[in-house]
Amino acid sequence: MEPAEQEKAALILDLEADARVEAEGIIQEAEARMAEKKAYTERQVESVLNEARIKAEEQSRIIRDKARSAAEREMRRRSMQRRAAVVQEVMDRVEQRLAAMVREPEYRSALVQWIAEAAIGLGAESAEVNASQEERAVIDERLLSEAVEKVRGAAGGRIALTLSSAPPLPEQGIALTAADGRTAFNNQVKTRILRRRRRIQALIHDCLFVDNRDR
Repeated sequence: MEPAEQEKAALILDLEADARVEAEGIIQEAEARMAEKKAYTERQVESVLNEARIKAEEQSRIIRDKARSAAEREMRRRSMQRRAAVVQEVMDRVEQRLAAMVREPEYRSALVQWIAEAAIGLGAESAEVNASQEERAVIDERLLSEAVEKVRGAAGGRIALTLSSAPPLPEQGIALTAADGRTAFNNQVKTRILRRRRRIQALIHDCLFVDNRDR
């Protein structure tokens, strides 16, 4: 082979070798970039998945908290309703019991006490006593005198009491009106029970709703 041909062949071989090296370099760089891009993509996917899991757990916690709060509110509402129903039932029974007592001999003493309480609360020198029709039949001069004596013994005051000429009260209990008509004291059964409502509620709560383990 001529020297020129040999030189030409050697040059071609060198160019082919350089081309192969450059191609391999390009391939390796491309593979490295692809691997880097794949790793980046995997990291992004993992990050998105982690974020989704965190959000899902947070939403699940919020839902659980809301459900727990709603259940607690419902329990409190039902408990309050139950307590209110029990209190009302007790107050109704007390009212019914007092209504039945009107025909009993012991009820006279209750009337004396209620009239005396109303007289002390009214604080007038003279007053008229009114009550329901059935109770007015029990109230006489002697009963009023006993009430006056009870006022004197309890408060040291003096008061003149007379049976009112007004129509009887529609409901059970006592009402006193000062002789001048300017002031009055309501001591009817419903009013008395309402005054003691908080005490009744406290008693019912202690008896029925306090855990026995706390006693």
